[in-house]
Amino acid sequence: MAAAEQSKEQAVQLINNLQDINIAKIALILFGTWFTIYLLRRALPYLAERGPNQTRLFLLGAVPIVRLLLLALAIVWVIPLIFNVTFQNFLVIAGAASVAIGFAFKDYISSLIAGIVAIVERPYRPGDWIEIGDDYGEVRSVGMRAIRLRTAADNIITVPHDTLWTGNISNSNDGSRTLMCIAEFYVAPDHDAARLRSALQDVALTSAYLEYAKPVLVMLNETPWGTHYRLKAYPFDMRDQFSFISDLTVRGKQAIREVGARQVSAPASADGRA
Repeated sequence: MAAAEQSKEQAVQLINNLQDINIAKIALILFGTWFTIYLLRRALPYLAERGPNQTRLFLLGAVPIVRLLLLALAIVWVIPLIFNVTFQNFLVIAGAASVAIGFAFKDYISSLIAGIVAIVERPYRPGDWIEIGDDYGEVRSVGMRAIRLRTAADNIITVPHDTLWTGNISNSNDGSRTLMCIAEFYVAPDHDAARLRSALQDVALTSAYLEYAKPVLVMLNETPWGTHYRLKAYPFDMRDQFSFISDLTVRGKQAIREVGARQVSAPASADGRA
């Protein structure tokens, strides 16, 4: 009986009296936070799509950071309105909440923590082109639990943040406005390599998609089945990467024919990386 009375007294001490809790104010704070986040998630991507490429990446990257700050501000604002915040009460609430949440939502909490880490460390941000597992695409949004990727096939893929703990994430541009594209060619060994290398470099330099401030490289590697050429260049806008690679491939094949070389098929098991 005494234990029950003590527990009741502690509960009263932890939570403010109901008549002291301003429900309207709490509802207004929560609605205002939700509405502000909603507007930002609509307005910033809208402005980003209509601005310069570098400004676009900055605005898209600001969305998850601003959302996290607004949520933290709302939580800090609301908690004192409901709970009698003292150091002792904080320890009681934190202990009880951590045990309950840890068992019931372990995977979900892991993704939330990874999401906070991702927002701070920024291994990816909206506008980046990343590869996670077999999926490669543009980061469309960074939520608290997961990110959304748009692939080249125009599919939307949701990937939980806790992938950070278990796998590698390849970021092709890491916040930059462009990224390296590679067109690959496999050529029979009996040809003038210097002439073909120069021709492939001219193919990239005359492309309408090229970013002229970035280097154009033609790397080659001799293998038992032939010569593996890798034409490396940067498009002006990374959203044109697939059109750029297609342009390099079509005109590169033509350049190979014009220098009198012959393309071959590489064995499936061959590693011709240069």
